[in-house]
Amino acid sequence: MPTKKEQEGRRVSFEHPLPAHMMAIDGTWRRACMLKDVSDAGAKLHVEASIEGLTLNEFFLLLSSTGLAYRRCQLVRVNGEALEVSFLRQKAKAKKSSNRA
Repeated sequence: MPTKKEQEGRRVSFEHPLPAHMMAIDGTWRRACMLKDVSDAGAKLHVEASIEGLTLNEFFLLLSSTGLAYRRCQLVRVNGEALEVSFLRQKAKAKKSSNRA
């Protein structure tokens, strides 16, 4: 498994940030944002609209206009309009045994 330093080395920065959206897990709020850079573990976003009062412990980062490409995120750090988020991984499902009588 790569170390945190190795993951940071695989970070992709965009010369022109890409448009994206942040959306609540339950769909109650949505904010436009710009994707500044991304790695396997997380991303850095730029948000101009206020995020005050939003539940950012878990939300979706929508990467396409249709919402078909998305990542589940949690907030790591806020620095003014810049947000750092980490991607939440889905827990591995237990394999069902194929033993049939």
